[in-house]
Amino acid sequence: MNGTGIGITWLGHATVLYRSPTGKQILVDPWIEGNPMSPPQAKKLEGIHAILCTHGHGDHFSGVLPLAKKFQCHVVCNFEISVYLESKGLTEKLYGINKGGSVDLDGIRVTSVHAIHSSTIEEGEKMIPAGEPCGFVIAFEDGTRVYHAGDTGFFGDMKWIGELYQPSIATLPIGDFYTMGPFEAAVAAKVLGVRHVVPIHYGTFPVLTGTPAELKRQLSGADVHVIDIKPGETVEPELVPRV
Repeated sequence: MNGTGIGITWLGHATVLYRSPTGKQILVDPWIEGNPMSPPQAKKLEGIHAILCTHGHGDHFSGVLPLAKKFQCHVVCNFEISVYLESKGLTEKLYGINKGGSVDLDGIRVTSVHAIHSSTIEEGEKMIPAGEPCGFVIAFEDGTRVYHAGDTGFFGDMKWIGELYQPSIATLPIGDFYTMGPFEAAVAAKVLGVRHVVPIHYGTFPVLTGTPAELKRQLSGADVHVIDIKPGETVEPELVPRV
């Protein structure tokens, strides 16, 4: 099998760093300061090409503004969050797309897709509505596609995300309580038709009880590889063509 050319680094909780085949770094849902699962290298990020934000909750959003200003990089989010970021002085390379919309980031195509969750921004004691949550399909330069689900429950239209975009890799929450647990994530992986699953959003707090081991058990007998990454580890999954 040939490698995908994609590097995936889990930076704890729901923060994931993707490295494209040409070396571009795509950071999704950065939560670094205050993240108990954050590894040391999360504070040593360099050369971020783009930040993607699935929704406004602090454990996905709190690092967006400071890192975007630091790296002067592309930022992709929903429209409401883009308006909030503009009000904080972020005006360049900001894309407030909504579900079904796409943007090309120098050869990497990012498409916003559905998610079932909530989305608010906490500012002091205020809770600001932050539009609808989303997931992203990231199409890299070599044609490899990753479905990054964000925080979501299972929904039947994952079938159409699989058929329309044909991702080979899905990054799925498994913690339960706020998102899917391992049972639902296993069903999602099968419906999507992916070959690899990267589990995230688990173990950070006691309430997030789902585990990669349970996900593997739920996927027993299925042709799906669970990539159990530890915080700070990088993997380069081998791509098995979809059939």
